[in-house]
Amino acid sequence: MSSRNLNLNSDVAELTRELCDIESVSGNEREIADAIESALKLVGHLSVVRDGDAVVASTNLGRSKRVIIAGHIDTVPVADNLPTKLMSFEREQVIWGRGSVDMKSGVAVMLKLAATVTEPTVDVTWVFYDNEEVEASKNGLGRLMRNHPDLIKGGFAVLCEPTGSIVEGGCNGTLRAELVFSGKKAHSARSWMGENAIHKLGSALEFLSGYEPQEVEVDGLVYKETLNAVLVNGGIATNVIADRAILTVNYRFAPSKSQAQAGEYVKSLFTGCEINIVDSAPGARPGLQSPEAKAFVAAVETSVHPKYGWTDVARFSELGIPAVNYGPGDPNKAHADDESLPASQIYACESGLRNFLTSNL
Repeated sequence: MSSRNLNLNSDVAELTRELCDIESVSGNEREIADAIESALKLVGHLSVVRDGDAVVASTNLGRSKRVIIAGHIDTVPVADNLPTKLMSFEREQVIWGRGSVDMKSGVAVMLKLAATVTEPTVDVTWVFYDNEEVEASKNGLGRLMRNHPDLIKGGFAVLCEPTGSIVEGGCNGTLRAELVFSGKKAHSARSWMGENAIHKLGSALEFLSGYEPQEVEVDGLVYKETLNAVLVNGGIATNVIADRAILTVNYRFAPSKSQAQAGEYVKSLFTGCEINIVDSAPGARPGLQSPEAKAFVAAVETSVHPKYGWTDVARFSELGIPAVNYGPGDPNKAHADDESLPASQIYACESGLRNFLTSNL
């Protein structure tokens, strides 16, 4: 077990700094998982289950409804931004350091409320999971859903990803496709003897440069769909006409589309090439129609927006659990070298979630 002792009754901003200072780049979450498990096992009203470096703590009060509140404990690699610093900016206390936004401030709020809200009006399952910042096959939430499906049950879920302490409903889906253009090799001094596959990228790139984000309304929220070139690969030498070139495109599609529909849409846009769908993940509808979701929005007293990026709310949506994103921190600061957030957003999120857990649904 970790030698770190987390005080779950401490100020939530200070708890954020304690968590951030336990370095937990994806794949190295053991120490922070140990610290979280040790602290939660001291909370009498919670039952605690560990799976790898994921920790699940649950109340079992016999309430008629159960909600899931989840957050990941890993970060992207450190960039000379640990240990954390507490700074003042325009009379505001600001926490600077890796993980402060994405998403240990949200995890701190979860831990504080898990320990101190002893009589929530709903039963709560608190999920702290590993390996969110890497490939989906390693994702700790996905592993929990496979290994302990009995634990991931509820009528509503909140993912404490950074949203600036506003509610972001659902999320876009994402798809990657490779456009493969073929040609014929030749010596570059006699290029007319060949057929340049790289040159064939031009029409696709011209189309993409003029592509305007599409706006799609889904259950009252307007999502933006984007389509962009993200990788280019082609050629074998500087004196050889390329016989093959690959353009990888990323399509972020509204949650009203299925993965199959998104793939067919991309295939309909391009000609003169082979199109291979190499990766995709479904989106999640806003999930705002359930009684729990309506009670949540009322309790946190903030505006509701669409989530343009993909998040693990889609995993809950696939299980038929409506889910929203709600957490402190500007998502534009996530992964940045100057990752930081005002402490006031952490307190606002703590207050909003506390109101929800103690309100009458």
